[in-house]
Amino acid sequence: MFTFLSGRPSLDLTTTLQVRHHEHPRELLAVPEDVTRWLAEAGYSPAAVDDAGLRRTVDLREVVNRLCRTANRADDRARLNDFAAGPPLVSQWTGTAVEYRGDLDQALSTLARDAIDLLAGPHADRIRECAHPDCSRLFLDASHAGRRRWCGMTTCGTKTKSANYRRRKNAEVT
Repeated sequence: MFTFLSGRPSLDLTTTLQVRHHEHPRELLAVPEDVTRWLAEAGYSPAAVDDAGLRRTVDLREVVNRLCRTANRADDRARLNDFAAGPPLVSQWTGTAVEYRGDLDQALSTLARDAIDLLAGPHADRIRECAHPDCSRLFLDASHAGRRRWCGMTTCGTKTKSANYRRRKNAEVT
């Protein structure tokens, strides 16, 4: 099961490679079926994915990750624009929800367009990396003050605050 708490689908895609800063990061998109599951859990129609589709998905993920973390590289911008050039997923209203239908190329185009909207929009400077040392998740800081530090309070925020509390209590005892 995947976690979607980054605030944008394109940022959620980047978190399918976890603990990027460690020697052995955790790859969540290891086989084509993982991409199909991620798309379904993200709310997109589950697309048929083969090995080439897995490689394209990972390629888009890494392009978005680099553009969010480092300076705008012309080759990454061009690659992102290539992904976005195709038709997006088609949205359909069911009466109670919106469903997105299409194939993998349409899903990747939709994700690339989301990344472009984010990176070129007014919230680009609100992209953050979680401050927890065992997390490398990118997220959109939508807090009023713009000082959010963790990807999620129920995950990394609680872990960090609990560890700090234990460290302070242990320091008082010694």
